[in-house]
Amino acid sequence: MALIPYALTRPFLFGLDPEHAHELTLGALARIQHTPLICAVSHRRVEDPVTVAGLRFPNRVGLAAGLDKNGRCIDGLAAMGFGFIEVGTVTPKAQPGNPKPRMFRLPEAQALINRLGFNNEGLDAFVANVKQARFRRKGGILGLNIGKNASTPIERAVDDYLVCLEGVYPHADYVTVNISSPNTQNLRALQSDQALDDLLGALQERRIYLTKAHGRKVPLFVKIAPDLDDQQIEFIAHTLTKNQIDGVIATNTTIARDAVAHLPHGQETGGLSGAPVFEASNRVIRQLRTALGSGFAIIGVGGVASGDQARSKIAAGADLVQIYTGLIYQGPALVSEAAQAIKTGR
Repeated sequence: MALIPYALTRPFLFGLDPEHAHELTLGALARIQHTPLICAVSHRRVEDPVTVAGLRFPNRVGLAAGLDKNGRCIDGLAAMGFGFIEVGTVTPKAQPGNPKPRMFRLPEAQALINRLGFNNEGLDAFVANVKQARFRRKGGILGLNIGKNASTPIERAVDDYLVCLEGVYPHADYVTVNISSPNTQNLRALQSDQALDDLLGALQERRIYLTKAHGRKVPLFVKIAPDLDDQQIEFIAHTLTKNQIDGVIATNTTIARDAVAHLPHGQETGGLSGAPVFEASNRVIRQLRTALGSGFAIIGVGGVASGDQARSKIAAGADLVQIYTGLIYQGPALVSEAAQAIKTGR
């Protein structure tokens, strides 16, 4: 149990600009993660091991990518009880992202809108941070999420993904290919038809080489959007299996605004996360499970803010669950609540 209840710190954090609060929290975690002060945010990890994509996860609840883009706070976040953590998105070169302000809270909807735009310190700094983390040595599963630079033309996107795959491969338990952020121009075009097949084919070919070079096969996951119709989901499922991809993460943020258009900041450009994405992501999970069958790994993410909602992702067909926005609103206790609900609900 954390020494400092989140209910006491949330009003202070929510009184700050969202991005400033985010950076303040990450900075504090980075400073205390290898000190006794980490007990201030620590929660017991629920033990509920499961094997997915050939990996043994200590429990089924993970952190979604995007919160720790540079991999600075892996061990600090691990103290909250996650069975797995995903960090990034990392791009080959450092980039500042989109102009500020670019993150907005919508408390009435338990939601966030961000248009950060893959702001990160670049591949070299990212790998240096990841190598310092102790989480993997303690049995945790670490996913590394890769993307393309904003300045790279979409027709050269494959080059960026290959550079990132090669750089993170030795340090990852799994690698996620992010083709679904709405905040990098034209990125979601990579989810369509020939572009997706070409990208995944190139990544699979490079992975065969890296598997031989490093003596181990690192699973590849693809993160997709919730704003897909049935035909697009069917095509993605077919392309994933065709290219021997190991898993899919459903879903990223949405560009839909139906649920929040009437709220302050509801019309801001960017990706909407939190409660409004819950049903959309469940729809995609269910359709993917039908299309892919029982053996294909699915990570469900989108709108999980309670144990019951975590269980519903599993019921929809997910093997594992990730949280992000729910952590912002509910605090670290959500991790163990979700993991325990999944454990006792099966």
